[in-house]
Amino acid sequence: MAIGKLNKLPQTAVLKQILKRCSSIGKKQAYDDQGLPVDVPKGHFAVYVGDNRTRYIVPISFLSRPEFQTLLQQAEEEFGFSHDMGITIPCEEEVFEALTSTLR
Repeated sequence: MAIGKLNKLPQTAVLKQILKRCSSIGKKQAYDDQGLPVDVPKGHFAVYVGDNRTRYIVPISFLSRPEFQTLLQQAEEEFGFSHDMGITIPCEEEVFEALTSTLR
């Protein structure tokens, strides 16, 4: 799903769609009744970053930030959003950590 298409939906619908796509599908994880991982606090979601696909838990508030939206656009272009792994961010972990530390 393109970011442009997401922008036409109400914000709550967009957040629900992104959260469902961001959820890790690992078989050993526990899930709540909505199918979301229980280790992800309310108001956060998981992304995977770098060559090792390190999992990071980030606040939903990042979705409204232009810097993070740029990362999501790059993720969509490189990997798409229709896969079982969740959203994979195409950048080095150090760059991701530096960026997210400025967004908090």
